[in-house]
Amino acid sequence: MTNRLNAFLNRFRREEDGTATIEFAVYFTIFFFILAAAVEMGYMNLRHALLERGVDLATREIRLNTGDIPTYEEVRQKICDEAVIVDGCADNLRLEMLEVDPRNFAAIPPGADCKNAEEEPRPLRSFVAGLDNQLMLVRACLKYKPAMPTTSFGLALNKDAQGYAQIVVTSAFVQEPR
Repeated sequence: MTNRLNAFLNRFRREEDGTATIEFAVYFTIFFFILAAAVEMGYMNLRHALLERGVDLATREIRLNTGDIPTYEEVRQKICDEAVIVDGCADNLRLEMLEVDPRNFAAIPPGADCKNAEEEPRPLRSFVAGLDNQLMLVRACLKYKPAMPTTSFGLALNKDAQGYAQIVVTSAFVQEPR
């Protein structure tokens, strides 16, 4: 039985006629995963760019709006309105805003305050509206589900227990005098 199997495999290895099915299957799989990783990376970059644009427009409005002090919900809604393609923005976006002393700069905590819609609600870490001429720092953290989590790039993302990855955007501005 083994001799017949070895003979069949040797004959199969020596034959050169047929189609390129195996080569196509191997190369197609490799190129498909490269394409899928590129799509995932492009979609992640687009989310990041739109979130950064939303944060910049919201901080510009805060900086120039000298009469009213915005609430957490107003700022978050403004950011989500500007980040149009971000799915579940209102549920998965978390903000921090705090005053920073430019003469005695102390870095903010390195871990961003993030949550996804599936987690239990918890209180804000810090969201303090600034006064005139104060240097303010805003950090937004958005949790999202990767579009293709099984590709090489999707697997490399740092995800939580529910499969959410995060994007963190930071912006600084000086509160305009009233």
